[in-house]
Amino acid sequence: MNFNQLPLHERILKAVTDSGYTKPTPIQLKAIPKVSKGADVIGIAQTGTGKTAAFTLPLLSRIVDRTEAKEARHTRVLIIAPTRELVQQIHENIRGYAKYTNLRTGVIYGGVGDKGQISKLESGVDILVATPGRLLDLVDKGHGNFHQVEALVLDEADRMLDMGFIPDIRTIVKKLSKSKQTLLFSATLNKQIESITKEFLNSPSLIEVERRASPAETIEQSIYEVQEHQKTELLEHLLNSSHEFYAVMVFARTKLGAEELTTALKMEGIATEAIHGDRSQGQRKRALDDFKKGKVRVLVGTDVAARGIDVDGVTHVINYDFPEQSEDYIHRIGRTGRAQSKGVAITFVTRANQQALKKVEKLIHKTLPKKKAEGFTYDQYAPELTREDRRNKTKVAKKSGRTGEYQNKFANRKNNAGAKRPGGNKRKPSGRRTKRRR
Repeated sequence: MNFNQLPLHERILKAVTDSGYTKPTPIQLKAIPKVSKGADVIGIAQTGTGKTAAFTLPLLSRIVDRTEAKEARHTRVLIIAPTRELVQQIHENIRGYAKYTNLRTGVIYGGVGDKGQISKLESGVDILVATPGRLLDLVDKGHGNFHQVEALVLDEADRMLDMGFIPDIRTIVKKLSKSKQTLLFSATLNKQIESITKEFLNSPSLIEVERRASPAETIEQSIYEVQEHQKTELLEHLLNSSHEFYAVMVFARTKLGAEELTTALKMEGIATEAIHGDRSQGQRKRALDDFKKGKVRVLVGTDVAARGIDVDGVTHVINYDFPEQSEDYIHRIGRTGRAQSKGVAITFVTRANQQALKKVEKLIHKTLPKKKAEGFTYDQYAPELTREDRRNKTKVAKKSGRTGEYQNKFANRKNNAGAKRPGGNKRKPSGRRTKRRR
């Protein structure tokens, strides 16, 4: 099926054609007809599957003919996303799809002055894309008209849940019409997300185009076991050993870690920039633009800052630090292998990451293959024993009778309790009896 067979306005279709798209992705094919009819929808799809177009195209088509007049506008479509980068990306897509219309769009996010955003709200926009924190701040100050919002979109709801934005969203939703259409999109559908859908949506249709919590099949995934102190050295080795690593996103756990890693790579002559919360909006935008243009080979980011980055042609994602949340693994590696293109995801695993690795493998229903970098000298890697491994080791010891030597050592310690200690003192009984704990 082609886009011209879907219920989309001819002006929107023309813009889609200009973009070079002819066939809808699975999430677009399933979601567009339902969104066009005004139904509440839960969309479960990984990043890079075209979910932004799945909700923007039908919503734009529905309101385009009713907003051609130039009188004062009020917000008809409100899209909420977790990060400023994702908000900017969605807004950029909408502007492209709406270029043959008279629709007005606006963005709201933190980290910049709010005067321009307030001015945009007061003049009136048809479609508003916003982060929840800054939007709530402006709404509380009396800016904007949201009483006639026809459709609310909650994009990357799982990330907004992780970032603690749900209370803000609850407050915003109370200011909207109860008859609005609500669309919720997420990469995963866990019990918490299901609870949110029951709270915000009315008899929604569930659209799930891939297995729950399954990374794109176009991504080749592997792990490299390495000592913590060798991670930077291993990363530099990988980047210098192959020209295939020409558009690489590296994930660090902290802002400081991202900055230090960026400095280390630059010292090796590798074109690298960082993107994290301590960088200004201008610095983040320049870093991302340079990465898109190929001026920067490596982009180092934290989970929050890199969320929503949509860059075609990312060849590799490297998890320098293991993700703190298992779901973050899916979001991270989803930066590559987008739109059916192939990508590579590499995760560094230290001794401290063993339990977390098992959780990720359980989530994605897959055992990640282990690899070693050719030509790299590894220090001895000895993973810590897990609780289950320790139990199994104890069982083997009991069967082999080796536990007796430990029992003898314990008995010797008891027998020698009254022996002379260093300094000539003997252990004195306390005179107190304690009940044996059960």
